[in-house]
Order: sequence, then C-alpha cells, then structure tokens
Amino acid sequence: MSTEQTALVRKSRGRPKQFDRGTALSKALNLFWRHGYEATSLADLVEATGAKAPTLYAEFGNKEGLFRAAVEHYVKNFYEKGRCLLSRPDLSVEQAIDQYLRAIANLFTDCDTPSGCFMISASSGMSSSSADIAEMLREHHLSQERTLFEYFEKQKQTDNLAAVTDSALLAKYLACTIQGFSVQARDGATAAELNRLIDVVMNLWPELTKNTVQITAAH
Repeated sequence: MSTEQTALVRKSRGRPKQFDRGTALSKALNLFWRHGYEATSLADLVEATGAKAPTLYAEFGNKEGLFRAAVEHYVKNFYEKGRCLLSRPDLSVEQAIDQYLRAIANLFTDCDTPSGCFMISASSGMSSSSADIAEMLREHHLSQERTLFEYFEKQKQTDNLAAVTDSALLAKYLACTIQGFSVQARDGATAAELNRLIDVVMNLWPELTKNTVQITAAH
C-alpha cells in the first residue's frame, strides 16, 4: 500500500457506513468526467464518494480499478441508452439516427453531469504511465463508430439503405460530428444549439447518404 493510501486509511477510520456501489460509482464517474483520470486523486475520490478509503480499496483495489468500474458504469447507464435506439425496428434509418444524435446532445448538455463526452474528457492530458487506461478509453470511444458501422451494414441487408452505401465513411462522419458536439458542449453550447446542428445534419441526410454512394462508386 502506498504512503497516500496508508494516510487515507488512517484518516478514514471510524464508524463504518453502508456502502452503495452504484452511488459511489456515479460520484466517481462525475469526478473523472470533470477533471480527467490523472488529475483525480485518491483523496478526491474518497471525499467525493463519501466512502471510507478501506471500503474503496476492498471494492475496487486502487484508483485504476475504480476508474475502470466507472467506465463500465458510464457505458451501461449512458451509452447503452443511445445504442438501444439503433435496435428499434419501428424507426427508419433517418429517424433512428436523428433520435440517436439528439440523445447524445442531451447527454452532453445534461445539467446533472459534466459537459461533453466522458470518454474524451477523461482521456485528456494522459501521460505514458497511463497508456493502458488511454487504450481502454480509445477502444470504448471507437466502439461508437463501430456500432454505427454495424448498424448501417445491417440496414443494407434489409434494403433500408442502398447496398453500395459506404457504411464506414458514414459512420466516421457521424462519429466526427459527435466529437464536435462534445467540444461545443465543453465550451458552453446548450442542448438547443446542438439540436439546431442536428437539424442541419438531418436536412442534409438524403444528400449525405447519396454522397457516400457516389464516393464508394468512385473508388
């Protein structure tokens, strides 16, 4: 156990309180989301979660273990909600993408959570010593693009998209758009402002999908 951990254990001794894993993860997630992985200390996490240091160590092992659990908590409680929109058979491709983008815009500007994308915010300013964490975040972040690609490929199989549509290009375009939403939200953009940008994207949707066909054919 490190010197910092030992000090926190001593400081945290006292009457034990009931530990709520979900609440602790939500509070830790918000802290990592706001300040990033490396800028968040063990002392910060103890204070934010309200849990005793020995409890956190027993539950998660160390700061990295708590962070990895927070990432999974984010994926389960935020990312999966948007992903479910792409599984609804009652929505056309255009409707699904419209609702998917708006759900993300609402998440990035929700007053109950820090602004922007957690995956992007948490990975800022990472050093080489956190290479494993950075790679994990990168994989999770890229999974959004893969999800969109797989969705478009599935829609092509059911004739909801033209068979020659460049699914990879379309998915990357939307992933870049979403990254832009995150930057805008971190800079103070409101949900209404992001939704106006989505209006532009959806107005361009017929031409956007048509253009991906043309680019594919050109190659």
